Amino acid sequence: MTINVIPSGAPCGATLTGIDLSQPLSDDAITEIRGHWLEHKVVAFPDQVLNPEDLQRIARYFGEIGADPFFGHIEGYPNICAIQRNADEKTSIFAETFHTDWSFMSVPPAATTLYGITIPPCGGDTLFADQTKAYEEMPDDLRERVEDLTAIHSAALGYAPDGAYGDKDQESGRSMQIKPSDKARETCSHPFIRTHRETGKKALFSSAAYIQGFADMTSEASQALLMELYQYQTQERFLYRHQWQARMLVMWDNRSLLHAATGGYDGYDRLLHRITIADSAW
Repeated sequence: MTINVIPSGAPCGATLTGIDLSQPLSDDAITEIRGHWLEHKVVAFPDQVLNPEDLQRIARYFGEIGADPFFGHIEGYPNICAIQRNADEKTSIFAETFHTDWSFMSVPPAATTLYGITIPPCGGDTLFADQTKAYEEMPDDLRERVEDLTAIHSAALGYAPDGAYGDKDQESGRSMQIKPSDKARETCSHPFIRTHRETGKKALFSSAAYIQGFADMTSEASQALLMELYQYQTQERFLYRHQWQARMLVMWDNRSLLHAATGGYDGYDRLLHRITIADSAW
């Protein structure tokens, strides 16, 4: 088996072909895929015919399956969430703000996998922003201001009962199973700049989606800095735009990327299955 690697040409992203994920993988193949994933940060495997058992098996090659708080799951598979929007749905596009998954957890997930099942003929791209590159190219004056900051993370803006996906949103006809809870108001602190446990490279960690503010900084100063950082972190020069296909599996590194959903597919059903992969340590 020879794995072919096609870099995206953007700061991150690659397509891997020459491998059938529906079959058990050897230790050598897993090691090679992990290397490509760490290098390119987001890897896509097109033309993969996978069932829920396959998705769970593949995830476990790269770590323990992680928790997905505030999401429902598909029947019979508590580890698999449906990222779903029906053709006639009028709700806002889910996850349009750049973020890294579940950064409010004490040990956020290392990776997320997403498998395309029903993919519209247009729209629905996922944007990825390379936060290693963002750190490396950060102007010195801005880096000095954030180098030692501790960010306070929370899911409240999204998943509290009064959040964007809270009680009112649940009454609006959203097809995706979201479970708002007061637990979303809990907070967890992380350094704004983190060192990747496997690559040793530094990256900017998370964004305005989950950061409530910075320790030892007023709310007003925190919000002003967050907006400045958000504009910097999501510049075009850091982005890779991923276009989906049915039967494509994508795995990305939450420790070195931000990502955001896009719309543009009104009138079409869209369905993907998602599993997060836990990290073994911060």
